[in-house]
Amino acid sequence: MKAKQRIYMDHAATTPVDSEVLKEMQPYFSEKFGNASSLHSFGIEARDALEDARARIARIINANTEEIIFTSGGTEADNMAIKEIAFANRTKTKNHIITTKIEHDAVLESCKLLENAQKSEISGAPKSKDFERMGFEITYLDVDKDGLVKPVDVEKAITPKTLLVSIMHANNEIGTIEPISEIGRICREKRVYFHTDAVQTFGKLPIDVKKMNIDLLSASSHKIYGPKGAGFLYIRKGTKIGALMHGGGHEFGLRSGTENVAGIVGMAKAAELASKNMFEENKKLCKLRDYMIKELLKIPGTKLNGHSSLRLANNINISFNKIEGESILLHLDKFGIAASTGSACSSKSLEPSHVLLALGLSHIEAHGSLRLTLGKSNTEKDAEYVLKVLPKIVKDLRKLSPLK
Repeated sequence: MKAKQRIYMDHAATTPVDSEVLKEMQPYFSEKFGNASSLHSFGIEARDALEDARARIARIINANTEEIIFTSGGTEADNMAIKEIAFANRTKTKNHIITTKIEHDAVLESCKLLENAQKSEISGAPKSKDFERMGFEITYLDVDKDGLVKPVDVEKAITPKTLLVSIMHANNEIGTIEPISEIGRICREKRVYFHTDAVQTFGKLPIDVKKMNIDLLSASSHKIYGPKGAGFLYIRKGTKIGALMHGGGHEFGLRSGTENVAGIVGMAKAAELASKNMFEENKKLCKLRDYMIKELLKIPGTKLNGHSSLRLANNINISFNKIEGESILLHLDKFGIAASTGSACSSKSLEPSHVLLALGLSHIEAHGSLRLTLGKSNTEKDAEYVLKVLPKIVKDLRKLSPLK
């Protein structure tokens, strides 16, 4: 049976393309379709649009234009930041990376690869005894019960061997906002590169890469009402980093491949709109978020995951004791409500959220989590509908639950 209405509350997974963004993109699919590397007028037209988008994005985070490298999204940007910084800077005495247990899989899997493989195995380069002794050591920092990383723990973990610290700006599952400026200051004082995954915060929180002492920053377009398939990596001038992809030398020689001009133009427009409307939008979403959290916590056996105030304006993550999140999702979908149990990238996994486990939740508690992430189209009427439907779903599922 098809639901009479459809309510989308999974904006941390992706967002619809804004009509203004789509309008700005459309000419680059047909009329202005040139390859930005071509020397004729079609190519120059595309190149001009590409560089204009680069400048517009740079201004939003207070970066220099040449410090923006376009990618296919946040995952590629995270991979590039971690792997290519590691490979370019590794020596016998510099082979240590620090991250946290609650990072996005794009960061964690990149770190695991560095832990378990030599670059010689990846690239096919001849092995040497010296090279094999330069494997990477990774420190995975704990967080507190709210998902906060303590800057003092970062400082304690840094050793003379440390070459990179990678800590996300805000968590994609629980919405906790990390003390990035303080961590950036520590890394700058210790002369260690600092990368932050800002996929959930770019366009939603003010970012100044200079004031925050950020060396590398990953961002994505489709989280801010831009198109999928576009993102960028900010790389501070003077940072020693290797090329992610080799070929025609695009993106200052760091990321070869014909640029997605339409997507990049759309991302720049989406970023400008998000930046312009940031404070007004956050004020509206905070009000709706706090109201929904207050009402949801009235359901017996519920718990808020993540920090109560240092939290993304659109994020609600609740655990419902003795039922499974997947069952809640399926029932919500019958009522036309789209939500999530955690990161969209791992939604097919039957394993409990690594983020919630890191907060100290049991496997059963982690399995019973629900993430609702609000967007600019959500209204009080939407919230009331969810709050009407969800308590009954929880009650009915608990009656059937083998976990009670």
